[in-house]
Order: sequence, then structure tokens, then C-alpha cells
Amino acid sequence: MTNIKDIARHCGVAVSTVSRVLNDHPDVSEETRKKVQKAVDELHYIPNNSARNLVKTTSDTIALLVKGVNNPFFSRLIKVIEREITTRGYTLELHQMDTSEDELRIGAQLTNERKLIGILFLGGRFNYTPEEIALINVPFVLCTYTNTFGSLDPSTYSSVAIDDRQAARFAVDKLFSLGHRKIAILADDRADKSISELRFQGYKDALAAHGVAFDSDLVACTGSFSDMRAIYAATKELLSRGRSFTAIFAIADLMAIAAIKALSDSGLRVPDDCSIIAIDGLDLSEYLVPTLTTLVQPVEEIGVACAGTIIQLVEGSSENRQFAFETILREGGSVRRLEA
Repeated sequence: MTNIKDIARHCGVAVSTVSRVLNDHPDVSEETRKKVQKAVDELHYIPNNSARNLVKTTSDTIALLVKGVNNPFFSRLIKVIEREITTRGYTLELHQMDTSEDELRIGAQLTNERKLIGILFLGGRFNYTPEEIALINVPFVLCTYTNTFGSLDPSTYSSVAIDDRQAARFAVDKLFSLGHRKIAILADDRADKSISELRFQGYKDALAAHGVAFDSDLVACTGSFSDMRAIYAATKELLSRGRSFTAIFAIADLMAIAAIKALSDSGLRVPDDCSIIAIDGLDLSEYLVPTLTTLVQPVEEIGVACAGTIIQLVEGSSENRQFAFETILREGGSVRRLEA
């Protein structure tokens, strides 16, 4: 019976090339594709699981390690990544982690136990060291974050994310363009070496660019991106300080949603009494009253880039790269222009 090695020998190509043609991978020239398909017909080759296993050195499994499973943005992204990975003929294995767990150590452990060929880290630390990533002996991609605060050489890792600092500055610049100058911020933490710190820095960048002094009394730290009770309480505490402000920059949509509730319960109307803008672009935030004005992360593009990058690394057709996507402003009803 003809096997995949016979096809490769007949065509004068590698077994892995025949495998990519049979799995309809796009990274094969049209000439080679036709040659392999013709050989399949002439030699009466019938694909089966046993034949496919001949070209597997380990497995066809790529792991997706998710840190922060309560993040609604991740649920949308996972669907895109899963679609892209499985369409390309690979198996995606999902693993959920608590935010307190070390994603690199778990990734290294799973690589040995599950014979993974690649890892997608969805959510993680921004400060890896070369010694830490040495634990991972398969290709990997950092999804929705990068090594901003770490010491990695760009050639040693791949990442796909938005520019969090620039997105935050754009959001606050938008408020300034509408006449706001007393702008508060809802953040997870000022210095967490992660997304919150980057977006907090972007907020301060915008203040400095517009000649407005930073006021720590206009900063409310929630300690969480998704704990609605904590975000609500932080907003109420911000209001209790008695400092006047006309707008709030919430570093995430979920924060803005809880803040709008806190403002309303305090007798303040959005945007009449206080404008609010955020980052993420969750579907849920489109159904608020008023609709949230937010900077939308391009989920489809990010997911496709994550999946495409890991597959190219696994197949050896690309070197490590860092992708930075721009957010897109979605105008809503939660921000108003101040009268001159």
C-alpha cells in the first residue's frame, strides 16, 4: 500500500511538504501542490491516521494557556484562535490558569507531559527574563501582551498585542479634544509591570502633553479588572474625596460598566455630569445606556495573527516577530463635549 513516504519520494520533496499539502496548508507553492496531488492520484494514495502518524515527530497539538479566564475579551479571542488553528490541521488544547499561577512553569510542564509542538500564552507577565523562557523548549507566542518590562532579546520571542500605553494616551487625548481637563482614572494598579501600569503611563503622558499637572487624588485603583464590586467601591471612594472632575478614563470596559453604575447610584448622569471612556470594545458595552465610548481591540486580526505566528514558528517558515495592533475608536454616548 502506498504511504506518505512513497509520495514524497516520487515527487522529490520532504515528507513534511506532502503532509502540508494533504492538510491544505497555504505555505506550499502552487507548483509543488499540483505535483503532490498528481502523485496522490497516480499512486492511488488513501490518507489514513496511520499514514499521517509517520510524519509526526511528537504530536500535532498546540496548547493555549489562558491566564485570566474571567476576562470576557479572552472568550472572543479564543474562538478566533481555535478556528484558525483547527482549520490549518492542528489540534488546540485549552488550559485555564489562575492569575496567581506561573504560566511559564505550567507551559514547561505541559510540554513534557503532552508532547506539545507549540504554546500560545493568552495573558501573562510583561517582565520575563532569558533564564525564565529557557524553560520553554517549543515555539511560543505571547498573546495580548509583550515583554515591555523584561529583558528578552526581540529575536527570542514572538508577541501579538495592542500598544496599551499609546491606546490609553489616545483615549485621554479624546477627552481633552472635547474640552475636558479634570480627568480621573480607574486603574487596576499604578505599578504592576503589566497592562494597568502601561495604561496608567499613557494617561500621564496625555496629561503632560496638554500641560495638566498630575493629581494623585484623581486616581482610583480597583485591584482587579473584573471584580465589579471592587470597581464599584473604588469609584464610590473616588467620588467621596470631593475632588471635582468632568470625565473618567477607565482602563477597561468592565471598569467603565461598574463605574457608570456607581455614578448613577450617586445621583450623577453619564455623560451630562461625568463623561467616561474606556479600552477593549466588549460586545456587552454596546448595550449600555448610554452606549460606552471605547477603544476597540481588533479581536479578529489579533486572533489570526496569534494563530498564524505560532503555526509559522512550528513549521519553521518564520522567525520570531512582535506585532502591535492599533485600537479603533467606537463613538458612543458616554462622552460629551464641554461648553466653552
